[in-house]
Amino acid sequence: MTSKERAALRARANSLEPIIQIGKEGISDNLISQIDDALDARELIKIRVHLETAPKTPKELSYELARALDAQIVQVIGGILVVYREIDEEKAAAKKAARGSKTEKAAAKKRVKIKGQRQRQREREAKNPYAVYDRPKFRGK
Repeated sequence: MTSKERAALRARANSLEPIIQIGKEGISDNLISQIDDALDARELIKIRVHLETAPKTPKELSYELARALDAQIVQVIGGILVVYREIDEEKAAAKKAARGSKTEKAAAKKRVKIKGQRQRQREREAKNPYAVYDRPKFRGK
């Protein structure tokens, strides 16, 4: 990565908020999988290291993360790490397919149709013939 590319990534990361925190547990397998998923979705993320409780310095943690995730560390300032990894479209599509984005619940949500007041009144009248008397009166001119 050239210095100009790194500078452009630092500029993009300026407005980002840290989405992952590293504390007293350090780097675990669960944390690596979370960061991996975030990088697949976002490409550029910020990570906060709690300096008081973290077992290692942010610089050491950044080297570990870079090796484990095959990512590049853009910058380390204080307790903030900026990590970049280019999105692999095939890998992201495979993860999405494995996750099952077309589940029954998601498909059921798409079938919901919002009904208006007249439609609801017609359905009520079809079920109960006396519902005609509950119809709101039109107050026109």
